Amino acid sequence: MNLSLLALAISAFGIGTTEFVIMGLLPDVARDLRISIPTAGMLITGYALAVAIGAPVMALLTLRLPRKAALLTLMVLFIVGNALCALSTSYEMLMVARVVTALCHGAFFGIGSVTAAGLVAENRRASAVAMMFTGLTLANVLGVPLGTALGQEAGWRSTFWVVSAIGIGAFGALAWLLPADREIPPNNLRSELRALRDGAVWSSLGMTVLFSASMFALFTYIAPILGEVTGVSPRGVSYTLFLLGIGLTVGNIIGGRFADWKLVPSLVGAGVLITLLETAFYWTSGSVIAAEITLFLWGAVSFAACSALQLNAMPRGHRAPNFIATLNIGAFNAGNGLGAWVGGVVIASGLGLRPVTLAAAGLAVAGLIATVLTVRVFRKPTNDLADIPPHAVLTGASA
Repeated sequence: MNLSLLALAISAFGIGTTEFVIMGLLPDVARDLRISIPTAGMLITGYALAVAIGAPVMALLTLRLPRKAALLTLMVLFIVGNALCALSTSYEMLMVARVVTALCHGAFFGIGSVTAAGLVAENRRASAVAMMFTGLTLANVLGVPLGTALGQEAGWRSTFWVVSAIGIGAFGALAWLLPADREIPPNNLRSELRALRDGAVWSSLGMTVLFSASMFALFTYIAPILGEVTGVSPRGVSYTLFLLGIGLTVGNIIGGRFADWKLVPSLVGAGVLITLLETAFYWTSGSVIAAEITLFLWGAVSFAACSALQLNAMPRGHRAPNFIATLNIGAFNAGNGLGAWVGGVVIASGLGLRPVTLAAAGLAVAGLIATVLTVRVFRKPTNDLADIPPHAVLTGASA
């Protein structure tokens, strides 16, 4: 295993844990700060908006830094943000702390993706990106449930202290294991923004938004669907989410290998399977065993597309790989919000919970159409990262 990729995965684990663990701690936070659950829920919305808006801003602010220095700087911001969360004595202070923490999220995954791709041979770049993303999936499998349990036993602030400690460990791993950058030609704001003139960049970002929206239209409401439609107990929902997390992790690893083989067929195949599985869940959600199997497969396929979508955006922005890769992370978060909104509209319209699965499938179809149109209009081979300039690679890279 490339130890530099392990350092990136540890960092991703910490970032993923702090993003999602707040969901399990909302009742404790609301009770301690004397606010309502919906008000506490805005901490999730605030974080997502800060990622989507702050990602390109932080990418531009770290523009002239070598990639290793940029990642270390962002990890310091992560540590400070989580420490502020632990020290927060009011809702307003906690919201500011969450926003500070979120500012590192998009830029870290964006710059980290380009860094990971530069650490390995060209035919293993998707797998390298997937390796970093494994930290994110393991955050859902291990970090979130353990962080939630710790917060419930020792107070929600203790969870953020532990996440801060993880950040310190990640900083040390990055400083020790990540090789130094080669000489990087100076960049400027104008050259980075010029990449946005490329229609292929916007089509790739659109694909990411739609596929992410498809996933989160269902994922956001998976607990009430399992409870009210499938008839699973609260403890059973936790077990199902754990199983789903395993599916996400397995799919992420396998998806990286498929994307290394053929990127466009992997994206199209994932889009087709996501559509079929989300449609099938409309019927299988009525049976516990069938629902569990469907959700495991759906989680695996959905996250298999993530590293492929990230890799797809990087060559499109070969003149500004850091900036475009970071924008694509923002696109993932924009899709999260869009999917949650679409699912909410379906429920609020009186159609019930089951049709949410069909709405998610519709978003997947839209993503599939966007993929096909992108391939037909912009025929540049998206699995060719040769256009990323040589300075994208770090010294000490291993094949």
